[in-house]
Amino acid sequence: MISVLFDILFVVLISSAVGCGVYWGAVAFQIWQTRKRLPTARDGIGLSELEPPTQRVCVIVPCHNEAGNIATLIESLREQDYDRLRVVLALDRCTDDTLGVARSAIEDDPRFEIVEIDSCPDDWAGKVHAAHSGYIGSEHASKSEVLIFTDADTWLDPACVRACVALLNDRGLDFLSLLSTLNAQTWFERIVQPITAFELARQFPLLRVNSKGAKRRAFANGQFMVFSHKAYRAVDGHAGVKDAILEDIAFSQRIKWLEYNGGLLLADNMLKCRMYDNWDEYVRGWKRIYTESANREVRRLRRYAVRTPLLCVALPLSCVLLVILSVLAGEGPGWVGVVMGSLGLGAWVVGMGSVYRMSRAPMCDLPGAMIGALLTGRLFRAAADDLEAGTPTHWGGKSYVRKAEEL
Repeated sequence: MISVLFDILFVVLISSAVGCGVYWGAVAFQIWQTRKRLPTARDGIGLSELEPPTQRVCVIVPCHNEAGNIATLIESLREQDYDRLRVVLALDRCTDDTLGVARSAIEDDPRFEIVEIDSCPDDWAGKVHAAHSGYIGSEHASKSEVLIFTDADTWLDPACVRACVALLNDRGLDFLSLLSTLNAQTWFERIVQPITAFELARQFPLLRVNSKGAKRRAFANGQFMVFSHKAYRAVDGHAGVKDAILEDIAFSQRIKWLEYNGGLLLADNMLKCRMYDNWDEYVRGWKRIYTESANREVRRLRRYAVRTPLLCVALPLSCVLLVILSVLAGEGPGWVGVVMGSLGLGAWVVGMGSVYRMSRAPMCDLPGAMIGALLTGRLFRAAADDLEAGTPTHWGGKSYVRKAEEL
């Protein structure tokens, strides 16, 4: 009886090792293909030197209580090497010293202007209304040929604007967004963040987002969005997505529906961001992102809550167990298990390593990936629970009660 049970376990572990090898091998191949076929924001520097862009550009920054971040962003914008640039800071109902910090950081730079906002209509999302107010309140914005919307907690390389406008021109795009390089300082940024971001990217593969036609997936990153002015007006600007909690996805969907060309590329350290300062903010923020990207479908979120630990934890651990049991079994079929388990585990290391390399996460944190996957699974489950219970989400100075599309 024990022998039969061991044989069954051996077959199950072999199957898991094969699945681990196939899945993580496919992940590594997909990432290799993505890096091979798509440029990054850094590649735009070379393009701008070959054919310098000439469009007038206006950067609009919606800000709500960003006193701790705004000076870093302003400094990076002042260092931009693009000479046809103007910046609008849209200060949205700030109760801290964002205004004072911003004025001090701007000094006497004439390229900057500040728009103060003291209220937000009930039928608008806070950040969306702030960006809209910055646009309609600026004479420079109305005269610009390219509009860039970026968050106050970002940092731009001095060549970022120039590179992105060059990429917009070279790829014939009407809309371009960047996946920012995320900072890795706190324990959750180092252990959980790479997996959390990977799970979102898996739902929206870059090659599909940058494809054309029916196969194209609509997705963007609201931390950095570049529009041709023509396309921005065609989608009715932020008024067209006024109640969207994730305005970036809403914009990308409208761009797709109207058959404009959109793109999403890796920032490659040209745009950096620290999304959240503490674990509570991290959980609250990613629950919002996961809920909206899953179209508020409870069952979909619960499926992801199981899938993430299964693929990132259970499969590689089954490979480890297979190797251990096979070594104990000695010669004969046992060595087949050693080989299969080693190959499956090796595929996980290569695949997960590709994820870390693509996101510019420290490779030394790779051993913590399984813990990150478990906590990411909990994020999905918590998002599903909140959605099912009708728990409000707080974002951009307002609270929102979201209705589940599927119960």
